[in-house]
Amino acid sequence: MVLEAVCVMKGSESVSGTIKFSQVGDGEPCKISGSLTGLAAGKHGFHIHEFGDHTNGCTSTGGHFNPQKCDHGAPEAEVRHFGDLGNVTADSSGVAEVNISDKYVTLTGINSVIGRAVVVHADVDDLGLTSHPQSKTTGNAGGRLACGVIGITNHR
Repeated sequence: MVLEAVCVMKGSESVSGTIKFSQVGDGEPCKISGSLTGLAAGKHGFHIHEFGDHTNGCTSTGGHFNPQKCDHGAPEAEVRHFGDLGNVTADSSGVAEVNISDKYVTLTGINSVIGRAVVVHADVDDLGLTSHPQSKTTGNAGGRLACGVIGITNHR
């Protein structure tokens, strides 16, 4: 059975988009796809955050989803936040295409991302590889440009 979810991203500026999640079953990688528009050209940190709370905009989403209490890292790192998805790259028109397959993101179980938020950041995520004080917690990815809650998709 294929599980699916969707996240509609909106920001205070012109940044918006739709991100889809698809997982064949428990223990299988989750496919994350979609597009974002209105970004400045270049790389932008892209993460799943702890809460699907927008009462104070994207700041209410908390930190990166990190149930194992690990340091921030690159998507391919063995030790990282479950929500660390690296960077998306916007072209000169401000469009970023998302096409990720991730072994830590799941739509089932106690570490499910359903009800959590996706956030796109203003700056490049340094993947926890620099000496900046925020590198091991946020990737020094800067402000939050847009966010949305991950919700279950209606298959009908």
